[in-house]
Amino acid sequence: MATLIPLSQVEPDLIEQVLDRAFGPDRHARTAYRIRTGMDWLPALSFAALDEEDMLVGTIQIWPVSLTDTEGRAHPLLMVGPVAVLPEHQGEGYGKALMLASLQAVADTSSPAHPLPQVLIGDVEYYGIWGFSAEHTGGWHCPGPNDCKRLLVRCDNPAVLPVEGMLGPWEG
Repeated sequence: MATLIPLSQVEPDLIEQVLDRAFGPDRHARTAYRIRTGMDWLPALSFAALDEEDMLVGTIQIWPVSLTDTEGRAHPLLMVGPVAVLPEHQGEGYGKALMLASLQAVADTSSPAHPLPQVLIGDVEYYGIWGFSAEHTGGWHCPGPNDCKRLLVRCDNPAVLPVEGMLGPWEG
C-alpha cells in the first residue's frame, strides 16, 4: 500500500534520483522540460509515493504552463508530470495513486466555475482513464519534437481551448 506525502517534504536530490532512474539521465532534453522552462512545480499539487518501508518509489509534479494562441493570448494550463516510478516498482499502482492524488488536489484547489485544463505528454492508453485525450490538441505546438498523439489534455469544457497555439511556461 502506497503512502503519499507532499513532494515538498522530500529532499530535492532524492526526487532527482527517482527521475533519473525512471527516465534516464538525458531526460532534460525532452520536450516537456522545454515547455516548463524556468517554472517551479506547484507544491500543493505535487506528491511522492513511499513504499511499506517508507522508501521513496515515485513522484508526480504539476507545473503552471500556458498555451499561447495565434493572437498572442496566453491561456493558463496545468502540466501533469513527470509521473515517475522506480522501474522495479512500475505496475504496482504507485503511478495511479499519484495521478489520483494530484488530480484530486487540482479539483480541490480549482475554482468550480473555471477549473484549469490539464495537459501532459504521454500514452492515451494509460492517461485516458482520467479523461486525457488528444482530440483537442491537434493544432497545438511544442518547443521541441513531439508526437501529436501523445499530447493530451483533460478539460471539462474543451470549447474554451484554443484550436491552435504554442505551449510554454506560464508568464502571467
